[in-house]
Amino acid sequence: MSNTIAIIPARSGSKSIKDKNLAKLSGHPLIAYSIAAGVLSKSVIRTIVSTDSEEYAAIAKRYGAEVPFLRPAEYSTDTSTDRDFMLHAMQWIKEKENKVPEYWVHLRPTTPLRDPKHIDEALKMIELDADATALRSAHICSESPFKWFRKNESGYLTALTTEETSLDRFNLPRQSYPDVFIPDGYVDVVRSSFVLGTNFFHGNKVIGYVSPACTEVDSPEELDILEFQIKKYGSPLLEYLNHLESK
Repeated sequence: MSNTIAIIPARSGSKSIKDKNLAKLSGHPLIAYSIAAGVLSKSVIRTIVSTDSEEYAAIAKRYGAEVPFLRPAEYSTDTSTDRDFMLHAMQWIKEKENKVPEYWVHLRPTTPLRDPKHIDEALKMIELDADATALRSAHICSESPFKWFRKNESGYLTALTTEETSLDRFNLPRQSYPDVFIPDGYVDVVRSSFVLGTNFFHGNKVIGYVSPACTEVDSPEELDILEFQIKKYGSPLLEYLNHLESK
C-alpha cells in the first residue's frame, strides 16, 4: 500500500514509569519495537515518530524511523488526545509535501510485542471496506463482564447494568454470553480523509480487528512480564533490533 504511514507517538515524560517510552526491554527501548514493527510491515512505506524530545528523536532515528518534525508542546501534555498528535502530523505532511497518505497506522510504544503480519492484515481489512471510518484492534475478554456485579446501597450484589439482585441467571457458563472485546494498542488505523474532514478520530464505522492478547506497559511489573514473554517465545522484532545494533 503506497499510501500508508506508521506513526508512533512518543512524548517525553511519564508518571507511571520515568521516560516509559525509553524503558529497556531485552536491551532496547520500548519505542524501538514499534519502529521495528513498522519497518518490517510489508504494507507500511514510512515509519514516523511524533515526539517533543530531541533525545527521543535521536534514538528513533538510530532505530530506523523518520522524525521530520518535533511535536509542539501544546500537543504533548498529559491531557493531549490521540487526535491532537495525529492531526498535527497529517497537517504537517500535507503542508510540507503537498499530499497526505490515506492510511495512518497508530503504533503505541507501550504495546511492544507485535507480529508485523497483523499490521498487514489490518490494513488489508480497512482497504477493502470503503465505508469504514477507522480500524481498532481488540482481544477477546477471557472473563465475560456480563457475569460481573456491583454493590447496591444496602451492600447486596446486583447485576452490572440493572438493579437486579437475583443472581442465579449469572451462573451460566461463559460461553452462554456474547463475546466482549478489550481494546488494546496492537494496531489501530485511521483515514486521513476522515480525520482531516471531520471533528472526529475514529468515527462510527470502526472495523474490529481481533488481535492476539497482548501485554501493555503501565507499570514496572508489566515490563517484567514482557521480559519473560520475550525470553520464552522470542520475537522477530528483537531479532531485527539485535541485527541492526550489530551492524
